[in-house]
Amino acid sequence: MSAKEATARIKINTLLQAAGWRFFAQDGAPANIILEPGVSIRSTQLDALGNDFEQVGRGFVDFLLLDARGFPLLVLEAKAEDKNPLVGKEQARRYAKSQHCRFVILSNGNLHYFWDLERGNPYLITSFPTPDSVAGLQKKSAPDLQRLIGEDVAADYIALTQRPNYQSEAGWKNADERPAYLHANKLRLLRSYQCQAIHNLQAAVHAGSDRFLFEMATGTGKTLTAAAVIKLFLRSGNAQRVLFLVDRLELEDQAQKAFVALLSADFRSVIYKEKREDWRHAEIVVTTVQSLLFNNKYQRLFSPTDFDLVISDEAHRSIGGNARAVFDYFIGYKLGLTATPRDYLKRFDSSKAQGRDPRETERRLLLDTYRTFGCENSQPTFRYSLLDGVRDGYLINPTVVDARTGITTELLSETGFLATFSDDSGDAQQQQAYSQREFERRFFSDATNQLLCKTFLENALRDPVSGEIGKSILFAVSQNHALKLAQILNQMATRMFPGKYQSDFAVQVTSQIPDAQQYSINFANNNLLGSANFLPAYKTSKARVCVTVGMMTTGYDCTDLLNIGLLRPIFSPTDFIQIKGRGTRTHDFRDELFDDALKEAVTAPRKIAFKLFDFFANCEYFEEKFNYDQVLKLPRHASGEGADGEPPLPGATHEHRGDDLLASIKEETIGQQGMKIDRMFFEQFEDTVRDNATIAQAVEAGQWDRVIDYVNREVFDKPAEYYTLDKLRRAAAVDRRLGLREILEKVFGLIPRFKSRDELLEEEFAKFVADAKPDDAAALPALKTYFKAYASSDQVRGIIESKHYTDLATNPYFSSRDFKAVPAKYRTLIPDYIKDYVSLNQFAP
Repeated sequence: MSAKEATARIKINTLLQAAGWRFFAQDGAPANIILEPGVSIRSTQLDALGNDFEQVGRGFVDFLLLDARGFPLLVLEAKAEDKNPLVGKEQARRYAKSQHCRFVILSNGNLHYFWDLERGNPYLITSFPTPDSVAGLQKKSAPDLQRLIGEDVAADYIALTQRPNYQSEAGWKNADERPAYLHANKLRLLRSYQCQAIHNLQAAVHAGSDRFLFEMATGTGKTLTAAAVIKLFLRSGNAQRVLFLVDRLELEDQAQKAFVALLSADFRSVIYKEKREDWRHAEIVVTTVQSLLFNNKYQRLFSPTDFDLVISDEAHRSIGGNARAVFDYFIGYKLGLTATPRDYLKRFDSSKAQGRDPRETERRLLLDTYRTFGCENSQPTFRYSLLDGVRDGYLINPTVVDARTGITTELLSETGFLATFSDDSGDAQQQQAYSQREFERRFFSDATNQLLCKTFLENALRDPVSGEIGKSILFAVSQNHALKLAQILNQMATRMFPGKYQSDFAVQVTSQIPDAQQYSINFANNNLLGSANFLPAYKTSKARVCVTVGMMTTGYDCTDLLNIGLLRPIFSPTDFIQIKGRGTRTHDFRDELFDDALKEAVTAPRKIAFKLFDFFANCEYFEEKFNYDQVLKLPRHASGEGADGEPPLPGATHEHRGDDLLASIKEETIGQQGMKIDRMFFEQFEDTVRDNATIAQAVEAGQWDRVIDYVNREVFDKPAEYYTLDKLRRAAAVDRRLGLREILEKVFGLIPRFKSRDELLEEEFAKFVADAKPDDAAALPALKTYFKAYASSDQVRGIIESKHYTDLATNPYFSSRDFKAVPAKYRTLIPDYIKDYVSLNQFAP
């Protein structure tokens, strides 16, 4: 056995043990790995006369993995590190057939493929499947593609699950009663384009594809369409369990409620965090991609074979960056859902982008999305755009209002806004220039906020039934900005509508606010802080405006929304499209009226427009020069008037000028366990946060924004213990920088320990391999050395970025020889990948 093959075997041994396979009996369970058993291989040959004859040969299986009864389950064929494991494919197939095994793993210690001989081709994996997951897969019959392709998916495909005998009921048979019947029984019929999406998927399966992308505008029913896809795969036997990935906590609950309403008669759906112990009993598992990605928990929680269909909701977000590793980890069919079209940035010239232009990042993210789902030709499996929805009467285009104040106009200019303020002494006048981007972080003006709110209230669309301000969502810069805007709006509403509101006209809906998620639900259900404020027979939310930052951007359905305000600059095209999409749904305002006479009196009951107030030229930014539907001329302030800037304060310093004497010196090496006082400090912090009911409940609910905000405000920097993040990092005694969330996950037992820097680097490199799929196995060790050095060393990154390669001659981390061993195409590919997808902060000491 060569040295490279021996190295590969050592790595394979580790991977097998990590996945739960046993070389020796353990905890009462027998060993389930046999090393190099001899096997007989039968093959059919032709003699010189062309007649068949059977030849029997001998061979040795590198690793034979057994099921719980001790029968052969899986053949693992090992190759040396410098060989592509696929070269052993046919040899492994013969071994597997001789042992009546359906499954094969091909590995060289760095590259690994899982192969279900009944399903087709080997699939690249980043970790080995567990014994239970392979045994579960063994029980499943081979997929019946013809049944999936031939399944009749018509408009009532979901309704037949909700109410199988609906067609025989009187309410359905009577055409006049049918709308009320559908509404009362909450039956959902697929629209023609949703059926077409399913038919396109079936055609793609017939053509041999296992990855699909639905590009559907906000408000066109992606979740309903996804439910139909889930039913198709489960009903046809081509999937036994489905993973539905979302990118926000609120979308997790929303998806779960939808699947319960649509599919619960036939299939069970659970949210993973609520059913950690018995999720295997469900056919549909819903979770946020972030919860799986953090500390690479998906590799510990699941095996690659646990799901046969993985659906990524808002795919441009939930597979962005390292999240794609979660998506690619699982073996099976993949479906992406997105509202963001790839050609949205067609007016953007990436060659002229300056610095890290977010539009360039978004462009690359969209390219990645299409590539991930096998749509390199720029054509998704199915596309239904906003224009299609408007044309068919399902969606509404916005009326875009350009409303720039004097200050926002200057912020948008090349020179920026020049603010004048006094120094600490109150004497010397200083000036500070602010740009559009800095408004997000540092610039606030009370006068500007007052003007924005006044302009919005004077020009907002009114409710066609009650005449009050139409339901609205305003997007603020920050939680503090949202608080200020809500306060100003409530003060103005008191003056505009005397006696109608008691500081409940506008509500801050951000993660900082307790029950914020419930507020957003109540707003959609028209009972936020009460209802029927103007007209007793009309159920519409008393609160008219929700002021948020990012909570209500994606997946939030509120069909009677009439106004959206962008009171901040937006730099992400995806965010812009999602925010705009909140208002595109149609609505009949008579649905909320309980008085038939009043219904007949409403002259314009249907929503035919909504206003998008653009105070920061966001439309112009994304669409180059945008032709606004409405332009408002606002008063122009003198430069600096009313500005309340937040310039950086000079840091206080202290200098000790006296003498000091060295009394003694003693050297002591502190081990990984750290000093006793550090361990005690960390243990005290653990007790403090575990005993805090607010923190514990928020952790259990997965509300990490609230947890981190609470700890920073209520636990850190208090006189009693004076906990700080830096102190906790030192006390943890880990060779890299820890984040607060990771520390809290360890405290609450969500992770068993802190991983070392090298462990994280190994995991990140495995994700890169799964994404890049290098075909030169011999180059993998050199690629790994380069990847680790670039990700963990500022010095190496500086040399590579500046192209001063001669400096590598004296570099202790990565030498010139190491660099020359890296194939040319990876010398730029690896840095580009790391810059886009790897958080370098985690590797800092």
